[in-house]
Amino acid sequence: MFASSAIRAAARRGFSTSRAQFASPYHYAEGPRSNIPFNPKTKYFAVRYWSYMAVGFGAPFGIAVWQTYKTK
Repeated sequence: MFASSAIRAAARRGFSTSRAQFASPYHYAEGPRSNIPFNPKTKYFAVRYWSYMAVGFGAPFGIAVWQTYKTK
């Protein structure tokens, strides 16, 4: 009984959606690399990436060394 009523409801509703409104401010590009705030396909991306990682990882250690050796 439940299956037949579900089929009737699906037939009535149609389960269709409207197409995407590309002029909408709430629709963004889709696909690979579209959800990150940088472009990994640029020429010097690897250099900038590893520089950022080295500074981000090394800064706490550099600050700790500086705090250890500074005069009181």
